[in-house]
Amino acid sequence: MAYRDLGDFIKTLEAAGELKRIKAEVDPELEITAIVDKVSKAYGPALLFEKVKGSDYPILINAFGSEKRMAMSLKYENINNIADEIIELLDLAGHVPQDAFSKLKLLPKLARMTSFAPRLVKKGVCQEVICQEPDLSQLPVLKCWPEDAGRFITLPQVYTKDPDTGKRNAGMYRLQVYDRRTTGMHWHLHHDGAQIYRKNCAAGRDTPVAVALGGDPAVTYAATAPLPAEIDELLFAGFLRKKPVEVVKCLTVDLEVPADAEFIIEGYVSKDERRKEGPFGDHTGYYSLAGDYPVFHVTALTHGKNPVYPATVVGKPPQEDCYLALATAKIFLPLLRFQLPEIADMHLPMEGVFHNCVFVSIKKSFPGHARKLMNSLWGMGQMMFSKFIFVVDAEVNVHDTAEVMWKVYNNVDPRRDTMITEGPLDVLDHSAPLPLLGSKMGIDATKKWPEEGHGREWPNDIIMTDEILRLIEKRWREYGIE
Repeated sequence: MAYRDLGDFIKTLEAAGELKRIKAEVDPELEITAIVDKVSKAYGPALLFEKVKGSDYPILINAFGSEKRMAMSLKYENINNIADEIIELLDLAGHVPQDAFSKLKLLPKLARMTSFAPRLVKKGVCQEVICQEPDLSQLPVLKCWPEDAGRFITLPQVYTKDPDTGKRNAGMYRLQVYDRRTTGMHWHLHHDGAQIYRKNCAAGRDTPVAVALGGDPAVTYAATAPLPAEIDELLFAGFLRKKPVEVVKCLTVDLEVPADAEFIIEGYVSKDERRKEGPFGDHTGYYSLAGDYPVFHVTALTHGKNPVYPATVVGKPPQEDCYLALATAKIFLPLLRFQLPEIADMHLPMEGVFHNCVFVSIKKSFPGHARKLMNSLWGMGQMMFSKFIFVVDAEVNVHDTAEVMWKVYNNVDPRRDTMITEGPLDVLDHSAPLPLLGSKMGIDATKKWPEEGHGREWPNDIIMTDEILRLIEKRWREYGIE
């Protein structure tokens, strides 16, 4: 099922009519962003810019920019199929049969999981060309928006290793290019990469880092996934692609990277150097503010013989990153249900830009259930950043914003059904009075029970009978409406 590399994915997109080649010369400073923004807002195709001013390398962008392409990137017909497989694995993990015959039946599934672990190989296309003098100016790095502080690498897989456990971590953190051999490292306080960096700093060490660009898109997606720290992103990518990710050893740092990546940037983050990074036009639709961040020093740059530079543009939705977030919400819903089985469905609307808004439906079974769920979600990993949580009954379609808002506007008594609390917020939340800390709101839009203080009769929804609906469907042409 797996793609061989990014080029294989490009061919698949083109064959499906999901990619447009741009042969005119374009400028990576602002011009490409303006084109991509217009295409994204029109729900258009992936774009391959073949002639980029100032660089020898083409740019692939908006490759994840629709639900269809997001599913294609992981080689699934439907993202929900991934969730079904995760449910199967959770059932396997939560149920260990006692009898020998049942255990034998589980062996093929357990063997399949171990077969997804990354596999070390001696050679990879990512090291076909070794640049003797690493120079980031060779890359067609974008300046996306007019007030950006400079050019930013926007779709990197950033690899580090925990100095205590030796476990690999992959994350996606933007890199502002300062000059030929240094960039910023935009590690937020809560990021796993930042925790590894702090451990190294405490021990008086620099942090070895390798940045991969491109490769099988499943690996790129895995770097964005909100996985627990103990789970290797490359193992998760192997699970998604049903084939282990092949890795090669870096040349100048003690790390391993995907062998089929387009570019590899090796180096280290200095333990005692920080530099102003930003502002940067972000997925909130606003510029994230400038701040002091660690500095990444480049020690090696390698690539394939004919590499393509992958990039993304973030900004006011809809943009490509919205579809990565939608996929994450669907893929990881089973993990939430595993701990909170009352959840019927969940949706993160684009307008909430990942962390600002959650719609969740529940199978309500006791008074105050919605409030219990809000507090539970705020206590789970990156869900702590959710600024608004709207809870509705199980029959409400949370993927239909109009239906959710209908319930909110009609089911909520503001004094009774609103809960405001304080806690950590995403660093990109510019509305909070303090960086990283502010208030959050939960709204209970479920039908209220007498035990919740609602002494009046709750009205029924207006729903036509199935019999009449079948009748008009059968006679529709007779009516002459169409």
